[in-house]
This record gives sequence, structure tokens and C-alpha cells, in this order.
Amino acid sequence: MQLSDYDYDLPESAIAIHPPKERGSSRLLVLDKQTGSIVDDVYKNLSQQLQSGDVLVLNNTKVLPARLLAKTETDEERELLLLEKHGQGSDHHTSLVMYRRKIRPGQQLHIGGSTVAVEEVFQNGTAKISSEHDLWQLAEEQGEVPLPPYMHRREEADDRERYQTVFARERGSVAAPTASLNMTPALLETIRSKGVEVVELTLHVGLGTFMPIRVDDVTKHKMHQEYFEVPVVTAQAIARAKQSGRRVIAVGTTVTRTLEYAAADIMAVAEIDRAQPIHGEADIFIYPGYEFKVVDGLLTNYHAPKSTVLMMAAAFADWEHLKAAYEHALAENYAFLSYGDSMLIIE
Repeated sequence: MQLSDYDYDLPESAIAIHPPKERGSSRLLVLDKQTGSIVDDVYKNLSQQLQSGDVLVLNNTKVLPARLLAKTETDEERELLLLEKHGQGSDHHTSLVMYRRKIRPGQQLHIGGSTVAVEEVFQNGTAKISSEHDLWQLAEEQGEVPLPPYMHRREEADDRERYQTVFARERGSVAAPTASLNMTPALLETIRSKGVEVVELTLHVGLGTFMPIRVDDVTKHKMHQEYFEVPVVTAQAIARAKQSGRRVIAVGTTVTRTLEYAAADIMAVAEIDRAQPIHGEADIFIYPGYEFKVVDGLLTNYHAPKSTVLMMAAAFADWEHLKAAYEHALAENYAFLSYGDSMLIIE
């Protein structure tokens, strides 16, 4: 299975670099995963595609302002993307970062009035840094919204609100779960009123989601781990739905990755009196040929060529159907990537 098989031409004009004027005003393409049939709709009509008894699963992770602009001793600018803590427990004094422009071990970088030290530099474009200061707190005070690099811009006033879901609570992501950026409280209420059970889990988005594939044979790609937590009530709702033949609809690839990685533990809650949430580090790479165990429907955005998330969508929808839907979306001027329009893949 070659990486080049999952390429397509994405013109820059199709990429959304700002959010839609109003949250929830984006478009929605509905793709039948069995037949490949396509319906053009709008996101605010999502409830019309759902059924009473469905379970809709959201990712309640909260995006950290993880983009840090640092200065070297010679006043040169370096950009760091705070990825995760290295220490144990509540130690936020060491972290893995992605960096732009060369840095070296032992180098001192200045962020506001704080200093961070470069401990190690790795070949994949990441490094380990440390500081006397709490790095997560430093990010809250000095950081910017970690907008994707393809936007080629700094944060603007509305990004703090719009690059965050309306139900974000658990701090820890360096990218938004984008399929739900257009979800509104009113839409969620409409969905619930239809008899759909809405539940939440947490997956903190990091390297596993956006690290590019650097091998030609995609089966050799290794995913980075991302921390997840599935509350017992969420696992119980999903297990009940699966046992009774009701649908589980994942809002986003992060939810899908979590549910499929933790499938056995989720289904086991029906037999086990579990008090603690299911948690761990998800490193599952889902690509065509994978057999889904939990997810029956996927709400997702349009993804970049050759990306792991595109391959997950291709595994769920069938690549030929997905390619045709992408071609249709491009022809109809749908907006692509994080701030763009969405697709619901369902039977």
C-alpha cells in the first residue's frame, strides 16, 4: 500500500484559512459509505441525518495556546509548538516541542521574561526543552493559538474562540478536533431533542494526528501516542448501543481513533462493574483494510493529501467513494481542512 495512492490535487484556493463568519454556517456533504451516493447539505441540518437511539460521541479536549515565539541570545526568532509534558504527574517543566528554524542542544531561548533550555534535538523535527517555569502556564500567558502552518498567518482576535469547540473542557491539545468546530449549543440541543444520546470522551490531539507519513509503504508508518480518557458513562452508552444494534456516530477522527483503540475495554463495561474511566495512550493507525469495531458513522472535515486522517476516512468510506466525494466537493467549492466544511459518512 503506497503513500502515493492517497494523493490528490488540493488547490490553495480550496483551503479555508479563516473560520466561517458564523459558527455552524458551514456546508455538509453526506456520503453513503455503501453506495457512494452524495447529498449536498448544510451543517446545521446534521440532526436530520441522525436517528433516535443513535449515540453521538464528542471529543471535549481543549486547545492550549501552544505556539510559543522565542528569541535566541542573538535576538533571532524561533517558533516552538509545545506538544506534551515529559515529566511525570504534575511536572510541566519539561516538554516535547516541534520547532521551526534550527536549534541546538544547550541553547537558551527566551519567551517573554522566561528562559527555556534546549535539552535534546531529534531528527523528526522535535526537541526536548526544560524550564524553571511551568511550561503549560507559560503557554497560557505567552502562547498563541496553534493554527496549522498552511494558514501562513498569526492568530487573530476570533481564533481564540473559533479554534475551540463550544464544549471544550479538558486542557491538553495542540490542535482542535476540527469536525466539531461548527457545532453549536442550539444544534446539540436539537440533536438531543430527536432522541440522540450525546456523550463525550477526551483525546488530546498531538503528534499522532498531524505528523506526516515519511515512508512510501504506509503500513510501516508508526503513530505517536496520544492520551485519551473514556468516562464510564460514555463507555456504557456505547456498549448498550452496539448490543442493541443502534448506531455510534463519531464526531471526528480523534473520537474514531479513541473508540477503535479502546474497543475491547468499552465493550467489556457491560460485564464489568467499572468505577474508573478507560484511559491510555492511543497509537492505532487506521488505514484501508481495517475492520471497524465500534464506529458506524463518521463526521469529519476534508483532509490533506497523504495524511493519516485521510487514510482513516478512506478506510471507513472506501477510497474510491471518498475520492469521488472529494472531487465533487472541490467542484462545488467546498472549503477544505481545519476551518472548512464537513462530511458525514454513514450508511
